[in-house]
Amino acid sequence: MKPAPFDYHAPRTLAEATGLLGSLENVKVLAGGQSLVPMMNFRYVIVDHLVDLAQVEGLRGVTVADGTLRIGAMTCQRDLEFSADIETHCPLMRAALGHIGHRQTRNRGTIGGSLVHADPAAELPAVCAAYDATIEIASARGTRDVRFADFAAGFMATAVEPDEIVTAIKLPLWPAGHGDGFHEFARRRGDFAIAGAAVLVEVTNGVVKRAAIALCGIATTPVRLSEGEAALAGKKLDAAAIKAAAVTARSLEPISDIHAGADYRRHLAEVLTRRALTDAASRVGTR
Repeated sequence: MKPAPFDYHAPRTLAEATGLLGSLENVKVLAGGQSLVPMMNFRYVIVDHLVDLAQVEGLRGVTVADGTLRIGAMTCQRDLEFSADIETHCPLMRAALGHIGHRQTRNRGTIGGSLVHADPAAELPAVCAAYDATIEIASARGTRDVRFADFAAGFMATAVEPDEIVTAIKLPLWPAGHGDGFHEFARRRGDFAIAGAAVLVEVTNGVVKRAAIALCGIATTPVRLSEGEAALAGKKLDAAAIKAAAVTARSLEPISDIHAGADYRRHLAEVLTRRALTDAASRVGTR
């Protein structure tokens, strides 16, 4: 199928782009297009105006400063996959990127596009949830920062207003030597995950100082397994502690759809959390 007719706009500055969003009706932003374009082709989404951010200056790149990793929203997933800063400072994201689609889609797909699309099974939102990321948003009215916990608003819904653009993602860095792990289960390599687990663990003097466990594919937004995080705090990161933390996933109330029922997703959440924590434990102090 082909998309319904629309007017195409290609701004070159952020001010021009936000001005278009503030003045046009029924407008969508094109970031990478790997999700939006197919939805337009099937006419699941019908727009009057499409604002392409591909030529807007200042929306790409990775920088590290003052304990924060800042990623421009239009940075392609493939560039992140091979970024030395991501590999050094954010290995959890590097691990997750390998599960996103295929090389061809990662060449075009952007981190900002993935977050705003807000598919509950997507990997990058779960990584941002684990890091307690902050999302930088701009409009003609100014800029604002939104905590990721407040950014994800529901099934394919976010806190971004119709006249706003996500400009950057800011991740507070975990200290050197922390452990990380990412596991997911999908029917085929490159498919959206039925369930996935993103884990960060900081260990001091042999015991867990803090942990973050974020799950994708379980609910309409990424889920933090706070009960499991609490179960690890102050414990030695051994098999018993990992099992106790993973078992807390049994209290989840997952979604059901044509791909998997709630019971199956609950089981996957426990298994994948255990595997991700096991990987994290093996990497503590090695990076």
